[in-house]
Amino acid sequence: MSDQTGNAIFYALLLILPLSALFARRMPLGRVTVMALAWIGIFATGLAIVALVNRNEWLVSGARELFYGRDQSVVGNEVRIQMAQDGHFYARATINGTERVLLVDSGASFTSLSADTAAAAKIALDPTEPKIPLDTANGQVMAQPASIGELRVGGITARDAPAVVSEAFGDQNMLGMSFLSKLKSWRVEGKILILTPAQE
Repeated sequence: MSDQTGNAIFYALLLILPLSALFARRMPLGRVTVMALAWIGIFATGLAIVALVNRNEWLVSGARELFYGRDQSVVGNEVRIQMAQDGHFYARATINGTERVLLVDSGASFTSLSADTAAAAKIALDPTEPKIPLDTANGQVMAQPASIGELRVGGITARDAPAVVSEAFGDQNMLGMSFLSKLKSWRVEGKILILTPAQE
């Protein structure tokens, strides 16, 4: 059974359950019809939202940025990022000119990109290059090595930055040690992450 078939069966069951409950209550046919149409409308709206989010990662990133705040600033040659409400740091970055919000993760060896972000940033992937295993919070995943032509965070720019790409990352993009280790320093003071670029 394919994933699409399985998903179709799952969604059909979700729709059938409330409809069968309506008929079981033996209400007048007119009222049942109205309520059934309302349930179908709610269900269709939910599916449309899911499809939109899956197809437009920029919407997810934008919503995340709106929720977590826009507190990223450049002071001198340093980039300062305010801690978000969830206790993490999120960097506003451009990847080959494509804007994204990346979770800063010092526990990640590589900067990690979702498949949608890699496609939007026109990052070329070599299918002949072996994938590498990565340990994540959701278990081990296989990721494709890649190189970002230009990765910019505030006034800090990294060229030919190593990265990995995988559909298993969902809509999450992470700024890992492959970027942080190239800095002169990075540190947390209070609730502010301070990135200092290496001297050129």
